[in-house]
Amino acid sequence: MLVDPYNPDAPKKPANLSINSDLLRQAKSYNINLSQTLEQRLVELVRESRRQEWLRENQSALVEYNSKIETRGVFSDSLRRF
Repeated sequence: MLVDPYNPDAPKKPANLSINSDLLRQAKSYNINLSQTLEQRLVELVRESRRQEWLRENQSALVEYNSKIETRGVFSDSLRRF
């Protein structure tokens, strides 16, 4: 289950953007909803940034855990039949 990295019920806020004029013209010709498209992409970027931040913050714990697993194995090793 993915959790939204933002409050989807928060009110919309206008923003001024600068976009390549040719790209904007083409997007409009294909009826691309710029607000929706930007919001979807921002969700992806924020989610990935949070993921990278979590990995950086927890890297030492992950390395330590993996090291313990390499030396001791996992508790279920003796229970597996394969």
